[in-house]
Amino acid sequence: MTFDDLDARAAYTLWRLRQQVFVVEQVSPYPDLDGRDPEPATRHVLAHDGDELVGCLRLLDDGTHARIGRVVVAPSARGRGLARDLMDAAMAEVGEREVRLDAQTGLTAFYASYGFEVSGPEFVEDGVAHVPMVRR
Repeated sequence: MTFDDLDARAAYTLWRLRQQVFVVEQVSPYPDLDGRDPEPATRHVLAHDGDELVGCLRLLDDGTHARIGRVVVAPSARGRGLARDLMDAAMAEVGEREVRLDAQTGLTAFYASYGFEVSGPEFVEDGVAHVPMVRR
């Protein structure tokens, strides 16, 4: 789904969910609205439970490769495999294209199950440890 496919309510709930998890739950104040959501090539993958948005991720086009980010599942919906559903949809979208992401360190095994490999040293972003990963 592109930015233009999101109506005002959908955009609001998407950004609210990202804020609830990344800024409030993970105590990581950062500029979530970084200007990349409305880019024409950006895709938003959404997971709903009825009418409630319970998960999302953002798929970016960085020219030579795709980038997955903002992977989030609402606390009330965790443990149901929604992150895997989101990733399955994103990986189907990118096909054989190279994909990069910055994984929270505790999630490297999850992303490795999709063929991602650590591609650099651990770094701290907004108070949270991450590692860069790539699937070639």
